[in-house]
Amino acid sequence: MAESSIPSVWVREAGRPQGLSRERIVAAALELLDAEGLAALSMRSLGKRLDAGATSLYRHVANKDELVELVVDEVYAEVDVRDPSGRWREDAAEAAGSLRAMALRHPWVAGVLGQVGLSYLGPNLARASSRMTDLLTAAGFDAGEADRAMSAIVAFVVGTVTSESAWLAMVARSGKSERELVESLQEVQAHLNETPAAQEYDDPAVYRDDSFAFGLDLILDGLEARLQRKG
Repeated sequence: MAESSIPSVWVREAGRPQGLSRERIVAAALELLDAEGLAALSMRSLGKRLDAGATSLYRHVANKDELVELVVDEVYAEVDVRDPSGRWREDAAEAAGSLRAMALRHPWVAGVLGQVGLSYLGPNLARASSRMTDLLTAAGFDAGEADRAMSAIVAFVVGTVTSESAWLAMVARSGKSERELVESLQEVQAHLNETPAAQEYDDPAVYRDDSFAFGLDLILDGLEARLQRKG
């Protein structure tokens, strides 16, 4: 006899609160993820954090994957995508910057979104994606092109933030500031400061910001060139 499948968390009603609620569980999971990362999250560890048994959690959330899906959607509420202003490049750049800022606040997110095959369909993510697609459609892309253009922008942001998050995790482990760590590495690896771009910056955080903006401009330049060929 085939096992019954668990319906999507987005179409299943939350369990009735019994000292807990889905909202409280998600908030606690987010705190744990931000503090300790994805590897530390389990129904058992979350139950300890909430002073509740795993059985109580399962009344509201079917499993860890479903919990992660809920938390991903929670942090996507922080992504700001403006209404089309008539300046699509500025609008898209602002949205990409907001996504990057969110992912840097929650470093575990990039690793989750970067996993092939995961599909998160929560309302906050769907709303951000829809609004981004609207920006690109208003710019002149058809629906299919707008969807692919959005995917290209998001892929760039996620890829960049994955590297940034790994670097910032190393900074945190070092116990030094970002600038101090760069300087200490330069003492043993002089080639780190050989590139003209690196020599222009005293603040590594500003260098990261400008590198992100440069890479995003390349993506937007390509999209703009495609629009011009259509026109």
